[in-house]
Formats: sequence, structure tokens, C-alpha cells
Amino acid sequence: MQNNKIIVILGPTASGKSDLAVTLAQKYNGEIISADSRQVYKGLNIGSGKITKKEMKNIPHYLLDILKPQRNFSVGQFKKKADKIIEDILKRGKLPILVGGTGFYIQAVVAGIILPEVKANLVLRKDLALRAPSELFLMLKRVDPERAKNIDAKNPRRLIRAIEIATDLGKVPSLKLLGSHTANWEVLQIGVKTDQGILNKRIEKRFYKRVKAGIVKEAENLHKKGLTYKRMLEIGLAHKYIPLLLKNKISQQEFIDNSIKEEQKYAKRQRTWFKKDKRIEWFELGDLKNINKRISNFLKN
Repeated sequence: MQNNKIIVILGPTASGKSDLAVTLAQKYNGEIISADSRQVYKGLNIGSGKITKKEMKNIPHYLLDILKPQRNFSVGQFKKKADKIIEDILKRGKLPILVGGTGFYIQAVVAGIILPEVKANLVLRKDLALRAPSELFLMLKRVDPERAKNIDAKNPRRLIRAIEIATDLGKVPSLKLLGSHTANWEVLQIGVKTDQGILNKRIEKRFYKRVKAGIVKEAENLHKKGLTYKRMLEIGLAHKYIPLLLKNKISQQEFIDNSIKEEQKYAKRQRTWFKKDKRIEWFELGDLKNINKRISNFLKN
């Protein structure tokens, strides 16, 4: 095995990526780097579907629990840390396996993207923070219609950041325009293919398990430690609805139904993002035989 190769395991939420990655890490002497924008946060275990110590099966995992959820974590910060970890794993003669569903994180590493440094515009942010997500989305459509096509239109934090970058640079740069260069390693990207209907059922089943495991209590405890309701809204998915539940503005069932729909929409956005990258090779989760065959051939050549 050459020491400049990495494997990426990607796919939408609830597709079974994490377990597959652990199985492959055991077989190919690998270590895992998480590419998930929510799992970087400490204490957000149930809420982000974070892999447990038991599920890790003694395989080292990186970029989990690295900062408090009150703080923002950019794709540039992720890439910097992930690159360093990949180089370290390679130096030790092991196989880096990048796993997750945050498409921008993955592409930044895979394509060796050089990201523009746009500093926070506090005056602009203060003004935009007073506006509703619907208004922010219309503003983004005016300043950068391309970015508006693939952003979460209900996530104020991402909308504000996109407007901020567009205001500074003229538009939010596309990946092709970021001055990308060939990365220092060869990459095999394996996508976990799942039927939309089956995936929706898995998301629903998994969310009920999270409710039972205490997703609301976990968020409540984080709130007591300083995680504001506003920040929960920025984190998104189920955390958009937890403050409403805690304030008795929606019922428990409304919270569950809304959260499941939110995750299903998120999975759809993830699939749309990954479809753009024609280098991804798609396999059914249970097709371990062909996945192993493809990885073996990749590592030999």
C-alpha cells in the first residue's frame, strides 16, 4: 500500500456510513476522521448522532468533540485540522478514512481547496441578525443567486455568512473558482447509496430512538451551560424545534414530526450536493464484497 492514499466514505444522514467506516478501518489498518459539522461539538452527542466509544471498536476517531457548541467552526478550520491529521496517519503507515455527510468539508479536503479569508463584518452581522430567514434568503438571491440555489434557506447563520462573503468578494466563490490545486494524496470516494423511501423510514426510526435516549434533556443541559436558544436555531435540524418545545410553544409530537421532516429534507440536500461530484463511486451499504474489491484494487495500484 502506497502511503499517499485516503478513502472517503460519504452519504446522507442515517445511511450507515459510520459503521461501514469502522468495518473498513478494522480490515485496512485505518483511522477515521469525522467530516460532520455538528459532531465537532462537545456535548452534542445524541443531537448529532455521534458514534459511541463502543461503536468505535477501538478504532481512533478524530475531529469529534473538539469545541463548545457556542462557537462557530468554519470549513477553513476543518480543512486545516483534517489535512494535518491525514498527514500524521499516513506517516504512521496507516490508512486515513474520512467519513461524513458534510459535503463542503469533504470537498475542501479532497480537492485541496484554498479558501478565501473573509473576516467577520460585525456591523453587517448586527443588521442582518434582526431579519427573518425568509428576508435573508431573498437578500442572498439578489447578491448571489448561485449560492442561494444550494443553501439551507431556513438557517440564518449560514445565510448571514453567505451574504457577508458575497458583500466582501462580490459573490460566494464556487469550488472551481477557489484556486483549488491537486491534493497531496490520491483519493477514493465511496458513496453509500440508499433508496429515498427506505432512508426516510430509517431517519424516522432513528429519531424516535434519539428522543428516547434524551435529545431534549441533552439540549436542556447545554442550555444551562450557556448554549443559547438562538445558537440552537443556528445549529439546525432538531435543535431548531427544541427551544419551542421547552417554551411550550409546540407539543412533543409536533417537535418529533417537525424534526423528522427537517432531517429528511437535510438528507435530500446532501444527496443533491454529492450528485455533483462524478468521482464518487456509489455502492449499496450491504455490498461489502464489491466495496472491499474496489478498495483493495485502489490500494494496490
